[in-house]
Amino acid sequence: METNRTLGRSGIQVSALGFGCWAIGGEWQDASGRPLGWGTVDDSESVRAIHRALDLGVTFFDTADTYGAGHSERVLGRALGERRDDVVIATKWGNVFDERTRTLTGSDDSPPYARRALTASLQRLGTDHIDLYQLHLSEADPRRGAELRDLCEEFVREGLVRAYAWSTDDPERARVFAEGEHCAAVQHALNVLQDAPEMIALCEELGLAAINRSPLAMGLLTGKHTSGRVLAAGDIRNSPPTWLPGFRENAGADQDWVTRVDSLRDILTSGGRTLGQGALAWLWARSPRTVPVPGFRSVEQAEQNAAAMAKGPLTAAQLSEIDQVLGRR
Repeated sequence: METNRTLGRSGIQVSALGFGCWAIGGEWQDASGRPLGWGTVDDSESVRAIHRALDLGVTFFDTADTYGAGHSERVLGRALGERRDDVVIATKWGNVFDERTRTLTGSDDSPPYARRALTASLQRLGTDHIDLYQLHLSEADPRRGAELRDLCEEFVREGLVRAYAWSTDDPERARVFAEGEHCAAVQHALNVLQDAPEMIALCEELGLAAINRSPLAMGLLTGKHTSGRVLAAGDIRNSPPTWLPGFRENAGADQDWVTRVDSLRDILTSGGRTLGQGALAWLWARSPRTVPVPGFRSVEQAEQNAAAMAKGPLTAAQLSEIDQVLGRR
């Protein structure tokens, strides 16, 4: 398959696979103490995993200021160091957090906060510009979205940002940002269990990249999660918010989701792929606009995910077969 894809209308080239940096932020919480991270992490292992990803051709890293309450950006900046210019960095803003206590404290969609957040992200990442700056408030008012889009154009003119996007699952909100000249993408949920045909159609219509969060369904598509397997106390999947499907409170994976994953196993593991590699292959076959950003916490996970690129996308026939198995056509 092609090793690179283009971030929409920006012309920025990225590896066909990006790496999502939520998990390497480590443990953090909301104001009520519920976990928002993926459990404890080893920062040195995270740095090694990023270096390994670079060696394997991964050039796109997607983080957010709020992941680990700033910690993910700091770890990514530390790992990239002098190789900053070899990669494309995407980060996000809109959430307010206390870095000292690693606590999410609220949100702020005001233009003045956006500028303060950008300044802080640049400092944590150790860079003078962000390649793709993304609004992290999926349900923000579209009118405010238009203001923030225009502000992002100012950031581009100032050389602080190369392109921007909205992280949202609503096509109409994505369309608001797309009216800006330097809007390059929309980040939205997409995986073989959760198709998003309206969003894919929008990206193809407007020339946007579709950056796919949850490409492995929060780990369900790796096949490692079973019903009843309780996760660590600091793992968001052990105490899932309403927007995180597929897991149950203190009960592991939802059995219905596990059954659906099992029904796809033979198709996804074709061509010597692991289950997770097959799930990434489905995304590449779904549209030439897609750029999946699976998470990682170890060198082994980095190697497994990066190896998917060499195996390429699924075939059109396999996509059709998957739709039939899942009752989508």
